[in-house]
Amino acid sequence: MTTTAVKKNSPRAWLLAARPKTLTGAAVPVMIGCALAWTDIRLSDTDVFSWTAAVLCLFFALIMQIDANFVNDFFDYVRGNDDESTRLGPLRACTQGWVSVGAMKEAIATTTVVACLAGLPLVLYGGLEMILVGLVCVVFCFLYTTHLSYLGLGDLLVLLFFGIVPVCCTYYVQLQTLTWQVFLASVACGLVIDGLLIVNNYRDRYNDERDEKRTLVVRIGSEATEWLYLALGIAACLIGVVFWLNGHVLAFVLPFLYLLLHFYTWIKMRRINYDRRLNECLGETARNMFVYGLLVSIGLLII
Repeated sequence: MTTTAVKKNSPRAWLLAARPKTLTGAAVPVMIGCALAWTDIRLSDTDVFSWTAAVLCLFFALIMQIDANFVNDFFDYVRGNDDESTRLGPLRACTQGWVSVGAMKEAIATTTVVACLAGLPLVLYGGLEMILVGLVCVVFCFLYTTHLSYLGLGDLLVLLFFGIVPVCCTYYVQLQTLTWQVFLASVACGLVIDGLLIVNNYRDRYNDERDEKRTLVVRIGSEATEWLYLALGIAACLIGVVFWLNGHVLAFVLPFLYLLLHFYTWIKMRRINYDRRLNECLGETARNMFVYGLLVSIGLLII
């Protein structure tokens, strides 16, 4: 796609800047958290599932993901990291001139405020601690792109903010408690979603190394990264044994269908190694993540 194909600050430009394919990473943890809560509420006969709280969790997660994409687009442009002559990934809005720098600043401020407003009512369901959780999410949304990704901490943040935090908080606002099953499910979710970051950084490894961005991929090298990608999917499925131990056999068995897709993408990723076609692996990984979340949720809901 050329710069002239997209009118500056148009709806299409903003859609591209929002990176809609990444939004599965925000939706899947909420999906799994809701499925866990729904299942436990049905078994307890003492609570009522709140659809309002579920929608607020989903809205907050989606807006924060878009906010993170805007922040990443803006600061990578300011730092000069989006060198289009060597970049293999999708084109970026600010670098391409699709979105002006001023408009992106305003969009970052707007999405941050909207996310906070969406999350604020969750205080009614989870208590004042939800404010602290929201503030931490906002702070690390900025710290990731500006500092922590350069230190190789991106994968840890994915585990926390795309696994543990959203799954546990989505469950907590429904039942005001947590269980080991929920925590382990959140870890498994985080591992699956980290696959998206692994593929992204694997594709960008030479640019990142040049820019002194010490991602985990840069630190451990290409071959170890390929095996790590495969291991993440396997580990997530094995952690799912906690579902079996709690009487949800299908929630353990069904995700192995996801593992087949994950394995196929891994083979493709190794074969390509370094090429723009790695973007296909990125898209497949996003699809695989959604399949994982769907299969786990179905397995939990079928009692």
